[in-house]
Amino acid sequence: MKLAIGSDHVGFELKPLIIDYREELGHEVTDFGPFSTERTDYPIYGKKVAEEVAAGHFDGGVLICGTGVGISISANKVRGIRAVVCSEPYSAKLSKEHNNTNIMAFGSRVVGSELAKMIVKEWLEAIYEGGRHAKRIEMITELETEQKR
Repeated sequence: MKLAIGSDHVGFELKPLIIDYREELGHEVTDFGPFSTERTDYPIYGKKVAEEVAAGHFDGGVLICGTGVGISISANKVRGIRAVVCSEPYSAKLSKEHNNTNIMAFGSRVVGSELAKMIVKEWLEAIYEGGRHAKRIEMITELETEQKR
């Protein structure tokens, strides 16, 4: 899989560990920043990664900020994005299987490096089930389309 990753300054230190781990799992990873611990704003990187995923340049994305919440809210403002914040592996897995999430977010102040790896692994290995869930994804897409008018 081709994956995009981004963070803010708070998530910066955890990001290289996740990049290395994803590459160990055999995924191609592109880092969209930031590239230092200098204070920055999470919406910048949430948007960058989300736009790349929505455009089809990447199969998915991972975003990291302090809690995962702000950066995921930013990503979800991009049409076609279904970003989820997870602090444990089970929700990560089900978010992909049931909601076909295309971006995973978590907080570096909430989860440690080993738990973050477990969350990412479950999300990457999960497969969207479709079926009964497809109708709900269509409904979400309709809501998104209504808001863009």
